[in-house]
Amino acid sequence: MHKQQLGFGSIILLGLNAIIGSGIFLLPNQVARLMGTASLLVIGFDAVLVISIALCFAQAATYFHQDGGPYLYAKSAFGGFVGFEVGFITWVICIIAQATMTAAFETELVTIFPAMHPFKALIASAIIIILAMINLTGVQASKITINVVTISKLLPLILFIAIGIFFIRGQNFVPFFPHGHYQKGSFAPAAITMFYAFTGFEGMVLAAGDMKDATHNLPKAITLVISCVALIYALIQITTTGILGQQLAHNNVPIQAAFQKITGPVGNDIVAAGTLLSTGGLMVTSSFITPRAGVALGEGGSLPRWFAKRNQANAPWVTIIISLSLTLILVWSGSFKFLVQISAISRFAQYLPTCLAVLVFAHTKKLSPKQFHLKGGPIIPLLAIGVSLWLLIQVKWQQLILGLGALIVAIPIYGFMHWRKIDHAKHY
Repeated sequence: MHKQQLGFGSIILLGLNAIIGSGIFLLPNQVARLMGTASLLVIGFDAVLVISIALCFAQAATYFHQDGGPYLYAKSAFGGFVGFEVGFITWVICIIAQATMTAAFETELVTIFPAMHPFKALIASAIIIILAMINLTGVQASKITINVVTISKLLPLILFIAIGIFFIRGQNFVPFFPHGHYQKGSFAPAAITMFYAFTGFEGMVLAAGDMKDATHNLPKAITLVISCVALIYALIQITTTGILGQQLAHNNVPIQAAFQKITGPVGNDIVAAGTLLSTGGLMVTSSFITPRAGVALGEGGSLPRWFAKRNQANAPWVTIIISLSLTLILVWSGSFKFLVQISAISRFAQYLPTCLAVLVFAHTKKLSPKQFHLKGGPIIPLLAIGVSLWLLIQVKWQQLILGLGALIVAIPIYGFMHWRKIDHAKHY
């Protein structure tokens, strides 16, 4: 059977779509409230952190070509238990994120079209089911959808930057630390807020098994995607600050307000459409990535093998249906608004083991001269680990426990599967 796969260009669009979502349209004011004009420093700080983590992912991805990402890396470096813990929480994070994005989409949709409000739950359910059906038809349909949506949602942002940059006023950047904005201790909360906007790149490695020449293309794609996102975020922050000045910190829809200020109602409509497209684009990408996280657990034997079953279109139909069902439950429960607050913390259960795994692989695995080699030896992984731990100790311990709670839930599941393997071995 011919296996449909994603080419390099589609991998790039998948990554951009996985990171850039509705949050970017609210991003500038959140950090400006804490840091004022100096919020540009926060973007630079987080860009360095995310690029260092992404480079660790790129290096780890060089050794593998299957679906799974952080699960494969942790399992290979630290054994089955740690691998299962990372793989399980990866799948949980993906499902929570998909439910949260669905809720955001339906909220934005009924805001623009109030007449749809009575049908919110029906709309959300229909969207999830349609996305699952697209995925069941195979990679080709998902690839086309992801490519079209990603390009469509990036256009309003590029248009805003291209036009808005000519309306920047230099005096809006003076003083660099405006009085009344920056206060001691504000940097860490601002960095955590901004960091959430960068998350999602790890979704690229979860679908490595559906990519052409993943060991060669994926490391380059990860590095290029993160660099592009960091540049887009910096340009948006500069443009909104340059147009709105200190008003930026007090505006809940900064890009919309800035574009409307220079183009009138047309700019407002363009950004509103962009917000809807951006959230919808993330949902499309998430619906493709989420089942692949479950597939990796089945392929690795950490969950029953039937989790990894694929149909004639090479789509992982079992995990697509399971992920769909769990996402629907979360959407109907309405509890994901609280869960989204801890999703950023949960992601470090993927990031830290991957960075540590790279240090292990440097001594246990070999690469050819043509493969991706992380420069500087252990410097970049150690930088990523150190800064990540610094960010984690800034959050409240209650949030930390809730954010990593899936790791505790995974323990009895792993115990059951381990017992099952032992019991099966005794009978053969």
